[in-house]
Amino acid sequence: MAKLIIRVPATSANVGSGFDSVGVALHLYYTVIVEEKTDKWKVNHALGADVPTDEQNLIVQTILKVDPDIHPRQLTVISDVPIAHGLGSSTTAVVAGIKIANALGDLDLSVADQINLGSRFEGHSENVASALLGQLTVSTFDGQQAVATRIELPDVYALMYIRPDGISEAESRKKLPKTISFEKAIHASSKENVFVALAAQGKWDEAVKLIEGDQIHEPARKELVPEMDTILETAHKLNIYGTYLSGAGPTVSTLGKQAALTELRIELQQKNMNGSLRLLQIDQEGATVRGE
Repeated sequence: MAKLIIRVPATSANVGSGFDSVGVALHLYYTVIVEEKTDKWKVNHALGADVPTDEQNLIVQTILKVDPDIHPRQLTVISDVPIAHGLGSSTTAVVAGIKIANALGDLDLSVADQINLGSRFEGHSENVASALLGQLTVSTFDGQQAVATRIELPDVYALMYIRPDGISEAESRKKLPKTISFEKAIHASSKENVFVALAAQGKWDEAVKLIEGDQIHEPARKELVPEMDTILETAHKLNIYGTYLSGAGPTVSTLGKQAALTELRIELQQKNMNGSLRLLQIDQEGATVRGE
């Protein structure tokens, strides 16, 4: 068969207080080219020595979880998604694996089926839903079944502050509190509910301010990005709101209009912070599969 090309967007999770629930897909991609059959799985990539190049690779492991009868192939990975930086790098590999298994195995899995599988493999649904659906997604996962929906965004961009050092999701989750107060839970859920409702109505200028001030995971993880206070302070001086800790960190995202975020990037570049600033569009499609 012809080569398959799978393209999966990076994702930014935990938008606002939507912990493990609300995510957004970004115009930053993980691409896998599925090539000829081989005796053993081979994964070509330039992602570093820590990423396996054989059947231990997360893409291959996912393929075989979905369909263990898939014949080995040579895969080539080209990725702009930094690993362990709160941008859904593991999700991109998982979603790519599901897409490859679905195509090679002629499984005819619906997008809902794929979201369910990915959520089970990942243990939560928000990155998987955003990677598969694109745009802003809201989802829930009970351990077996995921339910997800997509919200169309207006002309929104994301300014990402990406530190050079990364942290695995497992390590970052160790920092989370085992419980939060009843009052904090009520405030967080009600605030996120209003954010989602306003976003769904296209009232972005009202919705975006509700992203800030999460009390579920940011207080425990904020030390991962000491520059976050500087970003917030600089953004607020420019009357820009919508800054949050992306996923497990240590990346900080600010959502907003392109012109405003361009101004914010210029201001932040003068601060000599220890990281890079990338202005990204929101992905519109989610993961795609095409043949050559």
